[in-house]
Amino acid sequence: MDEKKRMQVIAENITYYRKQRGITQKELAKEVGITPSTMTDYMKLRSAPSFGVIQKLADFFGIKKSDIDTTFKEEKSTIPSSSIPLPNFDPRQAILLSNYSKLNDTRKNKLLATSETLLAEEQGKIIDISEKRAEYDARKRISLSVPGKVSAGTGYWQEDDYDTMVDFYADDIPDEKDYDTVAVVVGHSMEPKIKNGDFLFIKMKDQVDLNKIGIFQVDGENYVKKLKNDCLESLNKDYDNIPITADTDFRTIGEVVDIYREK
Repeated sequence: MDEKKRMQVIAENITYYRKQRGITQKELAKEVGITPSTMTDYMKLRSAPSFGVIQKLADFFGIKKSDIDTTFKEEKSTIPSSSIPLPNFDPRQAILLSNYSKLNDTRKNKLLATSETLLAEEQGKIIDISEKRAEYDARKRISLSVPGKVSAGTGYWQEDDYDTMVDFYADDIPDEKDYDTVAVVVGHSMEPKIKNGDFLFIKMKDQVDLNKIGIFQVDGENYVKKLKNDCLESLNKDYDNIPITADTDFRTIGEVVDIYREK
């Protein structure tokens, strides 16, 4: 590379980084300890900065000397030359990496944590935990009677010793007009849709449409199952279905209209 071309590359690179920093030529000259007129000479290609000035410029920008003067072959340039531009290059990346390499491990971790927080804010995903907790605590709770258990296993509906009050979040349960009673599930035959410990909101009725989940009594025992043409289906394939025949003592108690699961 001839000297004139070298001075042009240096001037373009200085301008590039200076604009990224948002400072004037005069301000940059002051930062590296030269006069404004000397900086103007560099920009007008009347002279080239000494190696010492190039080092001061590189230190100020947080980059390598070869990022300003590409004749420093021992250091690989991280920015485009004037003749072969690299797409999507942002010199701030070089500054950030240079600054990162100079930090101790503790400060490196802080820088990484800060960058993750900024990225979350940029993507609109940051959550103020205190606000979230206050919002959660302010949600209206309602106490409902749960008079019995319903089986997703061996089959039972009501126990004499079971009648308890349970607090629910009001906005997570159906309207009062949509259900008549609540029961807690015991067993695993309807997983994963209905799990052991879930609360079922039940509309009392004597008929449930096919493929609906309801509460059914078979030979005196009560189950939560899915109604099919010839059986009560268990969603968990590890459990048998309950066949319904002409000889089965069978009746419908109600339809499951909603499921509440503690979070």
